[in-house]
Amino acid sequence: MSKQTSKTLIYDTVSDNMALMSKIYQSFEALEQTLGALQMEEPLFMTYAAKKSFADTLMKQNKGNIYKN
Repeated sequence: MSKQTSKTLIYDTVSDNMALMSKIYQSFEALEQTLGALQMEEPLFMTYAAKKSFADTLMKQNKGNIYKN
C-alpha cells in the first residue's frame, strides 16, 4: 500500500481580508459616483461620511490603535 498524503489548503486570511476591504471601498466609490451623477447631495454626503469612517476604522485597526482622528 502506498502512503497517501493529504493536501491542506492554506487560507490566507490577510489577503482575503484585504480583497474584501478593497471591494467594500470600491463599492463606496461607485455609489459616490452614481449619487453625484444623480445630483443627490444628502445621500452623497452620507456615503462620503460612511466611506471616511470605514477608512478611519481600518487605519486604527491597522496601526494597532496608534492612529487618532
